[in-house]
Amino acid sequence: MTPFAPLQGARRIVIKIGSSLVTDEGRGVDAKAIADWCRQLSELAEQGVEALIVSSGAIAEGMKRLGWRERPKEVHALQAAAAVGQMGLAQIYETCLRELGRASAQVLLTHSDLSDRERYLNARSTLLTLLQHRVLPVINENDTVVNDEIKFGDNDTLGALVTNLIEADALVILTDQRGLYSADPRKNPEAQLIQFARAGDPALAQMAGGAGSSIGRGGMLTKVLAAERAARSGAATVIAYGREPDVLLRLARGEAIGTALKAALPKRAARKQWMADHLQLRGRVTVDEGAQRALRSEGRSLLPVGVRDVSGEFHRGDVIAVLDAQGNECARGLANYAAAEVRLLAGRGSQEIEALLGYVAEPELIHRDNLVLSAA
Repeated sequence: MTPFAPLQGARRIVIKIGSSLVTDEGRGVDAKAIADWCRQLSELAEQGVEALIVSSGAIAEGMKRLGWRERPKEVHALQAAAAVGQMGLAQIYETCLRELGRASAQVLLTHSDLSDRERYLNARSTLLTLLQHRVLPVINENDTVVNDEIKFGDNDTLGALVTNLIEADALVILTDQRGLYSADPRKNPEAQLIQFARAGDPALAQMAGGAGSSIGRGGMLTKVLAAERAARSGAATVIAYGREPDVLLRLARGEAIGTALKAALPKRAARKQWMADHLQLRGRVTVDEGAQRALRSEGRSLLPVGVRDVSGEFHRGDVIAVLDAQGNECARGLANYAAAEVRLLAGRGSQEIEALLGYVAEPELIHRDNLVLSAA
């Protein structure tokens, strides 16, 4: 495969940092290492790059604070460790970023937050608002209250889900390995580093081994699968050694470090295909000529004022079709309001939403970032 640089020119990236890096192989939060990654992210922010961190390490930090040498198996013990460790983890990120003049926010998510339509949009809106205000979100799983995330989940997967959620250009998985090898380098001295490949290639999963350390839950296989998931929204993935000097800055300059996994489709094409794959649409809205022109010619969002008719029973977060006055589909996208609400809002200005519904989710019915035009 032709070499490529996933971070060169990227405007929005997700960085996932593994437990063994964050906690220096379980010895507690490594403040010096976190400070260095924060410094690099601050420099990238000066270059106009929006970044989010998905950080492991809460359970490992909690184990250290509680004096536990082995990861417990009981769910309640894991939850207790996460609750204790999350305090230290959030504190060190906040301190490091504040010293650099950067604001930070802690965001705890579960997989169910990203599978429920309304919570998915709420999480997306919150994260994009934080980025808009130049706040760096530090994301982790809400391990203190959810069982299945601790038992089956991993932050590699969460990093990919967040990448899809905010339509990031790239996912960077920082780990204690140099990247993906053709075989386990700890067992096979002839194993070769895979520098470039296509995300989703079945051969990659065969190369990936089991869990990488006793501290974290994920191994190289979870990283390969995370890259495949991130590729569904057109994002590339880099798997790299987290203690490589200036690893994020060098990747942003186009330097080849670790393993770069390319998505089969570019970001826009992948998102358009995802929308187009919704063959069973839950509803439709018919718009006037002004709204159609705003969508097609001006790249605008769809506002309630342009809606003339609503059909079907859809929920917030469903993909719906946008029809012109002749009944032809001109676009489709994610609805910010349910069908019953859209019927109340149709033909009304965005400033009237709160008076009509009692709340405002978004000023748009479909935001332009969640809308794709149909073929003319």
